[in-house]
Amino acid sequence: MLAVSMAAQVAGTVANGVAPFLIPYLHLEQGLSLADAGLIAAAPLAGTTVSLVAWGAIVDRLGERFAMTAGLAGITAACLLAAASSDRYLTLGAAFFVLGLFAASTNSASGRLIVGWFPAHRRGTAMGIRQTGLPLGVGATALLVPPLASAHGIATTMLVVSAICAAATLACGLLIVDPPRTPRATTADDRRAENPYRRDRRLVRIHAASALLVVPQFTVWTFMLVWLVDAKELSAAWAGAIVAASQLVGAGARIGVGWWSDRVGSRLGPLRQVAVAAAATMLLLGLTEPTWFAVAVMVAATGITVADNGLAFTAVAEIGGSTWAGKAMGWQNTGQYLVSVAVPPAIGLAVTEFGYAAAFAAVAVTPLLALPLVPREAVQAP
Repeated sequence: MLAVSMAAQVAGTVANGVAPFLIPYLHLEQGLSLADAGLIAAAPLAGTTVSLVAWGAIVDRLGERFAMTAGLAGITAACLLAAASSDRYLTLGAAFFVLGLFAASTNSASGRLIVGWFPAHRRGTAMGIRQTGLPLGVGATALLVPPLASAHGIATTMLVVSAICAAATLACGLLIVDPPRTPRATTADDRRAENPYRRDRRLVRIHAASALLVVPQFTVWTFMLVWLVDAKELSAAWAGAIVAASQLVGAGARIGVGWWSDRVGSRLGPLRQVAVAAAATMLLLGLTEPTWFAVAVMVAATGITVADNGLAFTAVAEIGGSTWAGKAMGWQNTGQYLVSVAVPPAIGLAVTEFGYAAAFAAVAVTPLLALPLVPREAVQAP
């Protein structure tokens, strides 16, 4: 279940991440402004944002196997639509929006598989491994998309991505087994009683903190490639290779903090430490941006800024319980994606007006704002 859910997350991330990695092609080769290219890059994020809670409800009602198989099948179809619309930017943006609608399925479903199949004292590590699907997917996209788009165009790129998603669809349909769950409440009073949002304010605070922590993550993910090409004058192939290699740092960071949370019996204590580290790293990136040392800082930022996701997801799923985990994770993702939709155009505009250094340094504020929102009480592993 861990391997299949991770593969599904990689495929969904590759599909959802194509648009941001088309920014250099659209901006530098096709002549779109950085703000317009950022709007196209935000389209799949917008689609994901509006459908996360719905996919969470589908997971809680119909199970992980159905949600992941149907969602990945929809991603495959949306990639084919994007390939057919590659020379019409308005239609291409609409296709990316549809892609995002279906990509939300892997976010809401695959994490629930880990919580369902692993005991509490192993969930942090298991969720960290599952969450490596995001940086590994971003790394694969960085290696695949820029050179493929530059050499063969958007249509061919999207056909290759559709093949990846079709393979993941088949794997989920054949191999996913839904984890056991507690019986659903039958009366209205029981359903209200099992609603974790009625009895636990920690969920809302974790959602809010995670939404702020996603700003540095999506800043780095969206603009690292174009920064390396534009400001450091590297080729698209070399820049993509650096981005891909840096994602291994992100994967290791997610596993490491998950293992740490299992050892200390808390998801939220380590989450606070990660927020402090993210603020310090983004500030350092802004201060060193004109130098080549900033490349090393950027690589470090790709690990630190994504390390919080697995911690927050595990805490939310544990608090939500088996009958609410899908919806709770849907709301968790919704808050993050609502903010992330604004990141590409907003940071693109900030870079245009003030430069990369000022934009990167300003992002350091958001983890500091998130810090007091993280609940003090820890989620203890038995």
